[in-house]
Amino acid sequence: MLDNALKILNIICDNGYKAYIVGGFVRDYLLGINSNDIDITTNATPKELQEIFDNACIPSADYGAVTINNSGTRYEITTFRKEISYTNNRKPEKIEYIDDLYKDLTRRDFTINTICIDKNGDIIDFLKGQDDLKKRIIKTVGNAKEKFEEDSLRMLRAVRFASNLGFELDIEVEEAIKAKKYLLKNISYNRKKEELDKIFSNVNAKKGIELLLKFGLDKELELERLKDIKNTESLMCVWSILNVTDIYPFNNTEKEMIININKALKLDNYDALVLYKYGLYINQQAGAIKGLDKKKITKLYNKLKIHSKKDLDITSDQIIKIINKPPGEYIKLIYDDLEKEVLYNRLKNHNRNLKKYIVKNINKY
Repeated sequence: MLDNALKILNIICDNGYKAYIVGGFVRDYLLGINSNDIDITTNATPKELQEIFDNACIPSADYGAVTINNSGTRYEITTFRKEISYTNNRKPEKIEYIDDLYKDLTRRDFTINTICIDKNGDIIDFLKGQDDLKKRIIKTVGNAKEKFEEDSLRMLRAVRFASNLGFELDIEVEEAIKAKKYLLKNISYNRKKEELDKIFSNVNAKKGIELLLKFGLDKELELERLKDIKNTESLMCVWSILNVTDIYPFNNTEKEMIININKALKLDNYDALVLYKYGLYINQQAGAIKGLDKKKITKLYNKLKIHSKKDLDITSDQIIKIINKPPGEYIKLIYDDLEKEVLYNRLKNHNRNLKKYIVKNINKY
């Protein structure tokens, strides 16, 4: 990864410009963490980058960045800039291209994200980010309150980095979060969810939740049940406990999972019919929330006689023939009945046995 990125830097520099790897990749590289997200900063403008790279794509003219793909890796390349005033505590109203790496770095959020690598693979660290990496501390570039006023999402990013990396927050950062947390209400739910997803899905999710509660961000984020989270088995597990599908944006798959986990929470997740109806994953998540044995749930699920209606050794045509009526609602009733009997081991899943059972209970349908 690094070798390919250095090749990109050298291509840019060979064309008469300056270029550096910056941000998360460098931070993770120094911490010994694998990362596939490589950001490059340069004094070349987007138009000049398009002249250098045939596959350069400009996702947003206002943002002053291009993306290129090289050897299967996506690189975002941004031009050195100065950000002039912010809108709604989130987005810079205007950017101005500059020819100064140091000034470009001072606009960034945290010192640990300002460390650079040059075209020779050497580290450039104007803002002592490496010192803060060694101290394992999250510190803003400049005044913390001003940074959070510019972009209040940085408060959630501070929590994310502290929890994901196992770092502590600088005292000034803590005080600034307490003072400026009300600004989170100005941020879209979509952007807040993106950050919360990263906090809740990390192996250190519990620390992230503890920090959110410590600063009272649960109220600002409208996460009333955050204090009820005892198990962080998975992202969907956490969102199911929070149950805020009416506030935050979830896609249809996520919504369906959250609804089903909450339904399964009220049921016996060791029961054969519940395991069959809601499936292994949903029952595992509901079980995790209740502190049930995950291995036992998996074992019981794998032992089920059937896992879907298709597993029943009988067809709809055969059922219709036995009942001797046009297709109707009764077919579903029969399937439901057969599933239940087979799952509870009261009926063998053999075609002959299923047919006999239907004939014997024909008056039920």
